[in-house]
Amino acid sequence: MTERIINEEIKLIPYYRNDEVSLAWYQDLDVCKQVDNKDEPYDIDLLHAMYDFLSSHGDCYYIEYRGELVGDVSLRDNAEVAIVVCKEYQNRHIGRLCVEEMLKLAKEKGMETVKANVYSFNSQSQHMFESVGFVKTDEEWYEYKVRG
Repeated sequence: MTERIINEEIKLIPYYRNDEVSLAWYQDLDVCKQVDNKDEPYDIDLLHAMYDFLSSHGDCYYIEYRGELVGDVSLRDNAEVAIVVCKEYQNRHIGRLCVEEMLKLAKEKGMETVKANVYSFNSQSQHMFESVGFVKTDEEWYEYKVRG
């Protein structure tokens, strides 16, 4: 897995353990609610378990924006994409560009579809996934057909 450059401002850095930066994202209760529908922050053990799972079941990257790590994005072997952008950097199209990059990766891997689990109350993420071409297939599931 190598670094993926999206544009002059955004690149994806292969996951490495960086608790000091990443734990802060998962301490934000709004972000925890958006991502996991949880009302409590992650602790270090849960953070490690999540990243260990994502990095051993697919490709997991940190999102670097203008030289600063601002979130993470992953494409699992089961074709599920997941993304977290810390609150201060949301609504800047960073997430959309990163998801589009994961769709390119899915195509490179020969995946036919990519899916995303988005909670019904998370209209911000729903809109973002729909803006890149995902279609709602179930109450909290979205799917993207990868073109050949």
